[in-house]
Amino acid sequence: MKARLQKILSIAGVSSRRASELLISGGRVTVNGTTITELGSKADPDVDDIRVDGRRVKAAAARRYILMYKPRGYITSRSDPQQRPTVIDLLTKGGVREYVYPVGRLDYESEGLLILTSDGELAERLMHPSHGVAREYHARVRGVPDPHALDRLAKGVVLDGRKTAPAEVTVVKVIESSGGEDAVLSIVLHEGRNRQVRRMCEAAGHPVVRLRRVRIGPIRDEHIRPGEFRDLDEREVAALKRAAKGTSPLKHAAAPRHMPARPASGRTATPRREPSSRSVRDPTPRARRRSGPPRRG
Repeated sequence: MKARLQKILSIAGVSSRRASELLISGGRVTVNGTTITELGSKADPDVDDIRVDGRRVKAAAARRYILMYKPRGYITSRSDPQQRPTVIDLLTKGGVREYVYPVGRLDYESEGLLILTSDGELAERLMHPSHGVAREYHARVRGVPDPHALDRLAKGVVLDGRKTAPAEVTVVKVIESSGGEDAVLSIVLHEGRNRQVRRMCEAAGHPVVRLRRVRIGPIRDEHIRPGEFRDLDEREVAALKRAAKGTSPLKHAAAPRHMPARPASGRTATPRREPSSRSVRDPTPRARRRSGPPRRG
């Protein structure tokens, strides 16, 4: 499959994408014996003879798919001009040498599941809103949103002059503390804007105290801890690829779900209240660990 030359070089581990652009513009890259200097030129790494300074560039032998629990205080990037720690630093400390890059973003203060891969095609599909791959977040917010606030979050709030797409919003639990009540919300998005969950909750009058991403499409892991990472197994990769091939559900979205499910008895479920706690645990049952124990960066 054809791809941009700078992308091929970066995936092969020759250099970063930006440095690869310099190699191309400097006339140091050839494809089938022809020197290429135009950025944006494409080639097929499985078919074409691609060379840098006369040395053959080999396509990556196997694509890597890594699931990480990003801790707070790390940048979701390969490098940071401000010299803050990055998720790549964690991988490097854990012994990963392949050139992989993060799929999407988690802001500096947020934590949770993050996928890193060398599969550019899958990464683009996962990030493109047309495929509508779901991402679930657990947000601890100040106060307990009333039905009106939940309905507003589910139907969409205006950010930067544009309304957010419909979301699924439920109250997971209510936490009582000395400062009053906080709520933990499950928010499922099918789009990704900059700091979207935080800004949505702020607009609804319930600022976020703590934010975790607990699911990416079909991928969930309640065993992995902050700073740890593991390779996705074959079944998980296949499930992720199936999810990335889907069509965004936003075009055919049903009415947003924003209240706890009604139990069989017909009574409305009441969010359970818990004592004050600094940590918010995922209330879902723990899944079987996959691909062996995760490594720590």
